Amino acid sequence: MIGLISATAAGAAARDRLAAAWPDRTRVYDGPVADAVRAAFAECDRLVCFLATGAVVRLVAPLLRGKTDDPGVVCMDEAGRFAVSLLGGHGGGANELAREVGEVLGAEPVVTTATDAVGLPGLDTLGLPVEGDVAAVSRALLDGEAVALRAEVTWPLPPLPVAAEGAYTVRVTDRLVEPADGEAVLRPPTLVVGVGASKGAPVEEVLGLVGDALREAGLSAASVAELATVDAKAGEPGLVEAARRLGVPLVTHAAEALARVEVPNPSEAPLAAVGTPSVAEAAALVGGGELLVPKRKSAGSPAMATCAVVRRPGRGRLAVVGLGPGARDLLTPRARDELRRASVLVGLDQYVDQIRDLLRPGTRVLESGLGAEEERARTAVEEARRGQAVALIGSGDAGVYAMASPALAEASDDIDVVGVPGVTAALAAGALLGAPLGHDHVSISLSDLHTPWEVIERRVRAAAEADLVVTFYNPRSRGRDWQLPKALAVLAGHRSPATPVGVVRNASRADESVRLTTLAALDPATVDMMTVVTVGNTATRDVAGRMVTPRGYRWQEETR
Repeated sequence: MIGLISATAAGAAARDRLAAAWPDRTRVYDGPVADAVRAAFAECDRLVCFLATGAVVRLVAPLLRGKTDDPGVVCMDEAGRFAVSLLGGHGGGANELAREVGEVLGAEPVVTTATDAVGLPGLDTLGLPVEGDVAAVSRALLDGEAVALRAEVTWPLPPLPVAAEGAYTVRVTDRLVEPADGEAVLRPPTLVVGVGASKGAPVEEVLGLVGDALREAGLSAASVAELATVDAKAGEPGLVEAARRLGVPLVTHAAEALARVEVPNPSEAPLAAVGTPSVAEAAALVGGGELLVPKRKSAGSPAMATCAVVRRPGRGRLAVVGLGPGARDLLTPRARDELRRASVLVGLDQYVDQIRDLLRPGTRVLESGLGAEEERARTAVEEARRGQAVALIGSGDAGVYAMASPALAEASDDIDVVGVPGVTAALAAGALLGAPLGHDHVSISLSDLHTPWEVIERRVRAAAEADLVVTFYNPRSRGRDWQLPKALAVLAGHRSPATPVGVVRNASRADESVRLTTLAALDPATVDMMTVVTVGNTATRDVAGRMVTPRGYRWQEETR
């Protein structure tokens, strides 16, 4: 919950705007400001104070407990110009909150955290537990000193400017190790603990068993990703509470699925009780991995719980990112985040140039020219299979005539795949033309490099007969100059010569051009590969120089 505190009418107005924008995330604290800050500090994860920074510093100073315990605090000035991340920038989430507040209220976020200022990912912002000499290692990264990366387990990390050797170390491990001087230890969630329990098994017995198993195997509880068991035990109070105290989900599997998992220590008892010869080992192994701790029983008499521990291999991450039509303000915030998260970027050279300045220092860029789509798709998937965090970029939406389909055709279920939508060329062109896509429409590429012309022509004819608005991608190039006239001729057999046609070149870019013409008047020679051609249907009209396809609302028919 985000606590909102203000002292003046101007502050209250901005506060109420934020509360209206985030009704489920915020709570307004009224009354004397000192009391409001004290209550919000104790009850909320983050605070937004519409007060001077000096006043907030004085109010929160007596309340500070420590970096890992304090909520994030953002200050907003009376004029609503700046959202200042004052306290808990990383751990408390104040940096991100300042950016979010800025977006809602039109303010400039002010973030002074050193790593954010220079574009480095903070070690405490990676979503992994981190311990050790975090401040010293972060300072060494900032100062450009040699910092070594020791990855004992594979995990997709954002780019870090690390070296083979160095006086400082970032260590990625699920082992129970004590950080050395000058070492920061990241704990990836690689461990799955399978658990079985008799009815009424006490939570203390379950936790004691799990703790002993991890400690004796030299494994860190901070790397436990989940407790896993059989469906029949989904509501067992001792397991539910153990997962809650460990801060991990309790994941359950059907007995039939567990029975198919080969385990070293099957037993007749669970087979009779829940329908599988193994619960602990099978639940831990069902997703694959290395069995580090075979089934062991708790110390109770009789023993009421069993557990086993498996290390699952780190999974690489492939984000397929749509960059939009070209304008920087049409690049989505999610796309920006994925670009900064990726340690490897794969893309067409001209698209890489568009966003190179957004990449973090140390990002490895693998770029290639036109015609290398298959190579880029395979490269991106291979890098993800090596455990990297990969971004594969495409213009517009990466799933529309772009890199998503060839990449996903190469990928299997051994990597995580994330799709990031982008503004397509058809949508960008449509917005410039007016509302040509107001009713049913279709996009068709006229490039026969990957699709036989007979197939393309059949699709154009079907769209013509169905009276769909048609957007043509890849309409004409120096080597392909006859496809567009042919496609227009097919449409002309079903539509009036006066049918509006929109021609948009380089939509959203500095040299964009927009023309509204007709099916009869369009000269294909004025079109190239950077152009999107949108042909209206029989209802599309030119209204005040704008291309409009009516939706067909009844009230529109009645007012004509």
